Amino acid sequence: MTRPVSFGVCVLACCTLLVCMACAPPRSGRVVVGAKNFTEQVVLGELIAQEIEAVTGQRVERRFYLAGSYLCQQALLSGRIDAYVEYTGTALTAILKQPLPSPGHRDAASLFATVSRLYADRYKVKVERGLGFEDTFAMVVRSSDAQRLGLRTISDAVQRGPQTGNAWRLGVGYEFESRPDGLPGLRATYGMKIDGAPRTMDLGLLYRALASGQVDMVAGNSTDGPIRALGLTVLEDDRHYFPPYEAVPLVREDSLQQRPGIQIAMDRLAGKLSADEVRAMNDAVDREHRDVADVVREFRKEKGL
Repeated sequence: MTRPVSFGVCVLACCTLLVCMACAPPRSGRVVVGAKNFTEQVVLGELIAQEIEAVTGQRVERRFYLAGSYLCQQALLSGRIDAYVEYTGTALTAILKQPLPSPGHRDAASLFATVSRLYADRYKVKVERGLGFEDTFAMVVRSSDAQRLGLRTISDAVQRGPQTGNAWRLGVGYEFESRPDGLPGLRATYGMKIDGAPRTMDLGLLYRALASGQVDMVAGNSTDGPIRALGLTVLEDDRHYFPPYEAVPLVREDSLQQRPGIQIAMDRLAGKLSADEVRAMNDAVDREHRDVADVVREFRKEKGL
């Protein structure tokens, strides 16, 4: 025998349904591409968006400046974005929480295979073929200091720091200070001495602080435009501490199933970018203050895309 449902139960059920609907992540009717909050990420996000638009003939929504890897990952899993570009070393340590492989086992192919498998198993996300370049962490100093102190490698810098006791006034981004492939491991690997606490700041401010003498070394990225624009020196990671950081698009599997044009666009972009080309686009945006969409459009035209 079925009991009649009371009015109160109906009201409660309706309220619960409304709450669930309100909490559910909104899925755009368009493809949505995300990006972190620094120039290269916006350049790569725009590149992916333009290529999808060229293939599908449909407008792509941009959701750029999403802070760091964690926020992009949450946006991807919730369906607020369909794709963004990540770096394999960052994906392994910061997102997948895997230990760094030993220096002798840090080849790009093995790392890509591990990251691809874990993203598919855990998140139903496809790791696409690399865009053609790596953007590794880079310890950067003023070229005048590199020449004066005779610096070529990070080990050189540890032995010949500019401050008392070979210490360095260091500037880092917020993620680098604590992530497993960041500052703690770097200090342990090289025995680097820091003059006081490292100064943490937005990535866009690091090179200004270095150029103005507020810090003596920064943890930047190897493809950052200001390195070339300001004539700075990147120190060689002679102990091979940093893992490979191949730039790879991450795409939700259900988005690929619903919109096959995304895969065509990803295949067209695979292997198309060199590190020098990325540096040039970053520099055009950062130093020349050019519009990101125009810079990317010119690059795609040069590549015949």
